Amino acid sequence: MQYTDMFSLETHDGDETSISYRIAGDGPPLLLLHGFPQTNMMWHKIAPALAERYTVVAADLRGYGDSGHPASDAAHAPYSKRAMAADMAGLMRGLGHDSFMVAGHDRGGRVAHRLARDHGDCVTRIAVLDIAPTAAMYGQTDMRFATAYYHWFFLIQPAPLPEQMIGADPEFYLRSKCGQWGRTEGAITDEAFADYLRCFRRQETIHTMCEDYRAAATIDLEHDAADSDARLAMPLLAIWGEVGFVGGNYDVIAEWKKVAQDVSGTAVPGGHYCAEEAPGETLAALTAFFG
Repeated sequence: MQYTDMFSLETHDGDETSISYRIAGDGPPLLLLHGFPQTNMMWHKIAPALAERYTVVAADLRGYGDSGHPASDAAHAPYSKRAMAADMAGLMRGLGHDSFMVAGHDRGGRVAHRLARDHGDCVTRIAVLDIAPTAAMYGQTDMRFATAYYHWFFLIQPAPLPEQMIGADPEFYLRSKCGQWGRTEGAITDEAFADYLRCFRRQETIHTMCEDYRAAATIDLEHDAADSDARLAMPLLAIWGEVGFVGGNYDVIAEWKKVAQDVSGTAVPGGHYCAEEAPGETLAALTAFFG
């Protein structure tokens, strides 16, 4: 059964904004969080199998997909990972889950990290896909990182510079990013790309995605520094693409051991889009970890 047929589309009215999500399955609750520039559709290849073991909630982050786009401020606080994590804690509580597991890819992994920090009494296990901690990546900036992850520095420029440039041809930019990071031809299906593009074409979405990155370069680093002495207690799994930038340029497990006590990890074939490029291997790693 296809993902969109199996998973019902719902909306949670949170304290600050609405969160769009898909839900299916029965069993221990598992929250799935997507990355930039995607939506919950990025999980479509593995979510149906996960729903055979877990109650799967695949959410759109605020500012992405069909979730709300609250107004930002000068500090970019509404798009901090703290604000995004609070959305997800509220969503899961609203669904009756006082404790749950979480897996996040890319930006979703950074939200999952903050969710585990701020709501450690709720998160029992965390998996992060193809990222190293934000502070570690910024702190080790060199020519290779600045070239491969130029968008980290482009999207944080003051509005409306990146918004106007991307908005001139959103489809071109989206295809460029997906093609740059992926290593597996055809891994992002036409159906998935169409969903990403449907949302990415909205000017408000382009702006709020930029705000996400502006927050990452400012207020998120402040939050990370404030609790850098405390290591996460719950088990953490790191997954990365074996021919992607992250695995090739960081000791991923060592970096996560700086922020968590119990860390394991594995590479899967392909590049950045683990769940789409290597769905079988990613699914196996997640189910082995989550139980």
